[in-house]
Amino acid sequence: MEEINNIEIGPCTDSDYLKPFRVHYNQNGTKKSWDFMRTHDSVSVLIFNTTSHCFVLVKQFRPAVYMSEWERAKSQPPKSAEKSEGGAAEASASESPEGPSASEGESNSQWPPASAGVTYELCAGLVDKPDLSLEEIARQEVLEECGYDVPASKLKRITSYRSGVGVTGAKQTMFYAEVSDDNCVSAGGGEPREGELIEVVKVPLHEAMTFAYNERIPKTMGVIFSFIWFHNNMSPKYKISTNV
Repeated sequence: MEEINNIEIGPCTDSDYLKPFRVHYNQNGTKKSWDFMRTHDSVSVLIFNTTSHCFVLVKQFRPAVYMSEWERAKSQPPKSAEKSEGGAAEASASESPEGPSASEGESNSQWPPASAGVTYELCAGLVDKPDLSLEEIARQEVLEECGYDVPASKLKRITSYRSGVGVTGAKQTMFYAEVSDDNCVSAGGGEPREGELIEVVKVPLHEAMTFAYNERIPKTMGVIFSFIWFHNNMSPKYKISTNV
């Protein structure tokens, strides 16, 4: 996961996942236009292992995050201080996803480390199978990414919401799944044929809120929201502090 090389950037003219458009419209008598992308809706799943009392997340490299960090680094002035030592980022409060900066005009070969594009996320997937319900799609993602075989009937719907409202407006539906070690039938890791390379990460319940609010650990908003939801709705059932 941490070995990224031979990076090339080019125009996206044909994609199965993103379709760019520009809409023109009048709002209260004012003529306006807006650029947006049509994308698939998605599902996500907060997984809680009742055997080990931990949350099950996924960790993976996100090119969009990586390129965003690269663009941010380019806009910063060169640093004269010594580079910090250390390897790839791990799920630790003491580590940062930030890579070394690259000043404007420097060679594109000076890319940040791969860890700059690695994020911690809920198990999730695209809604791209019209013959399956959202619960069935979520069940497949849990099995492929995290290795737990959970009946679709055991998935609890938390809520749905719009994501990327300024660019895509796609809808994501979030579920909650309780699993145990008995449900684990594989190591997970995603579907290699689809180019997925996923690491399964476990966050102990008592460390969850510290993990959620640690800005040095790169994560999606879904992780933060779902941990808060669990604290408000489920933690009394287990009588264990989520360390708020």
